[in-house]
Amino acid sequence: MKYALLVLALSVLALTQFSYASYTVTHLNVTAQLNKNTSAYVNEVLTVKVSNDSVKQYTTNRLALNLTLSTWQSLVGPMLVQHLVNPVRGVYNFRFLPGAIFKNGTGNYAYLLMSYDVANATNVQQTGPRAFKYSFNTNIFNFEHGVSGEVLPANTTFTLIVPSGAVITSVYPVPDAPVSAFTTGYSNITRVSWFYGEPLSTFTFTFTLQESIETEVMNFFSGVNRALGYGLYIIIALVILGLIVYIYVKAGR
Repeated sequence: MKYALLVLALSVLALTQFSYASYTVTHLNVTAQLNKNTSAYVNEVLTVKVSNDSVKQYTTNRLALNLTLSTWQSLVGPMLVQHLVNPVRGVYNFRFLPGAIFKNGTGNYAYLLMSYDVANATNVQQTGPRAFKYSFNTNIFNFEHGVSGEVLPANTTFTLIVPSGAVITSVYPVPDAPVSAFTTGYSNITRVSWFYGEPLSTFTFTFTLQESIETEVMNFFSGVNRALGYGLYIIIALVILGLIVYIYVKAGR
């Protein structure tokens, strides 16, 4: 009985190792475009090396219409997962696309692409007239867990892109790229990147946005419209009707 269980365990282990060896992850690139509404649009590109024996099977799997993300995860491994996830709402507008096999030197490679939106990627507070401060929400991190907390896994690049007109005010740890960002105080910098091994347990990223007067006025009327709904149109209709009646009465005199 013990021998049978040992054989079964070794068989499962060998099968798992074979499956992971067939698709070896060589690099992960996670890029998040931060939006003014506190959401983020995320692109993830997982580069995998496909063994010669698995090229045909990969191509067949890629053309299949019934393979789910969980199926691909069982083939590729735990690196194929959304790395920025709202703990309550998850992600939305999810798309997954396994790319075609391409040659690089003597190896076979493929890109596995994921794109999705995640809510509450930042927290925002108003600090003055039309001035807003955004802080990255570290609760959405879904990277590796180390002794001291989350950390970027090996061969990983994590990039944040701020909205147009934003000014980066604080960053920790210091970004690995661009090199000039730290020495220039992040002046005119719109995107920063960290490479593998960076600790995320004390991650900090803040930026500010100054809203234009035009945007403030538009947001005000949009808020009024949302608050009143059809009632706003009824009020406008009543005002117009009152003017028509007034003009009619004046003309009759």
